[in-house]
Amino acid sequence: MKAHHLAWIAGTLACTAHAQNSITLYGVIDAGLTYTNSSQTAVTGKRPVGGSQFALSDGSATGAGGSRWGIRGVEDLGNGLAALFTLENAFTINNGAFGTGGAEFGRQAFVGLSGTFGSLTLGRQYDTYTDFVQPLTATGQWAGYMGAEPDDVDSLSNTSRINNAIKFRTPTYRGMAAGLLYSLGGVAGSLTQNQLFSIGAGYSQGPLSVAVGYLSARDPNVSLYGTTPNKGSTALNSIGSFGSPTSAESSPVDAGYASAKTTQIAGAGIDYAFNPVTVGFVVTNTRFYNLGSTSGPDPLGYTGTASFLNFELSVKSQITPALLLGSAFHYTDRNSVDGDGGAKYLQLDLGAFYSLSKRTSLYILTVLQRAIGRDSLGQPAVASITGFSPSTTDRQLGVRIALQQRF
Repeated sequence: MKAHHLAWIAGTLACTAHAQNSITLYGVIDAGLTYTNSSQTAVTGKRPVGGSQFALSDGSATGAGGSRWGIRGVEDLGNGLAALFTLENAFTINNGAFGTGGAEFGRQAFVGLSGTFGSLTLGRQYDTYTDFVQPLTATGQWAGYMGAEPDDVDSLSNTSRINNAIKFRTPTYRGMAAGLLYSLGGVAGSLTQNQLFSIGAGYSQGPLSVAVGYLSARDPNVSLYGTTPNKGSTALNSIGSFGSPTSAESSPVDAGYASAKTTQIAGAGIDYAFNPVTVGFVVTNTRFYNLGSTSGPDPLGYTGTASFLNFELSVKSQITPALLLGSAFHYTDRNSVDGDGGAKYLQLDLGAFYSLSKRTSLYILTVLQRAIGRDSLGQPAVASITGFSPSTTDRQLGVRIALQQRF
């Protein structure tokens, strides 16, 4: 999850010269057992094949939060100005490998300045649409990656970070704050190729929280979905293993739209706390414009625009100081592209978290998803819970029981 969600983290190690200067080491370790009733292994005769799966996995794929460690530093420069940096590494607890595609500091890597004006940071960062809208979603509060929209189609589960980014965030004033991010494409001879822009704003005061956000990515197959080393910087990343008879499909919900020239995502959310129950509602719209461009592969010859409208209604309740229960319902509706009739996805999330201490918790997450229509790979739509291999059918069940330690 995002850096500012690490408000949970306790027991930090800090080396301080005086109150304003600090170096902080922090982290999360999330390991658990996952089960799915249907997981693809290959494609035979143009239909996916596979079976049920039971595995030990890290939280970065299917859990409440990916394993990570990070270093955060602040130096007082005087006159209310401070220098800051964050380096955050993801790893997988079951084999010790780097996460985020093998990047050493693939979760976050930035440096910047903060003061009365707010903060200005440069490097690999989260976009401001996600910064403001995600905290109001089930995936941002308790459900983790597997509680995101199908294949994270609205990009609110941090499956993509933004490279080459300049980010500004205002200070919070009477509960209100806003932020801007611009990512340079860095392509010689073109100021707009691979560029990305996002904006977000929010208000939080008392029991009420409200947020809005917008993201626009040119050549999104590279600038948004191709930002980790294992995806490379070519136009052959987000469509994954499409067409391979020996590999599972990758993101069938939207991977077929890799040729979009522009992806635009807008979202808004609201939370209201009726202690001890909090109710939330989030709506997002993801649009893949100008399909068939040279920005990515187009093996199915799509044209026009693919649009996903997503709704989420969530409820969480702090039953006791140690026990949290959560549930969420998702509805996703995709328009008809080139006369394919479109697709719909229904999803139910259920979760329970029990805190053994301030740093350690046990949890169980269950997600059920059903797909209707035809998906972006031109086949009868298969269910695809975020973080899991897609199903072989239109239904999928994912269950995770895990232990999470924070430091």
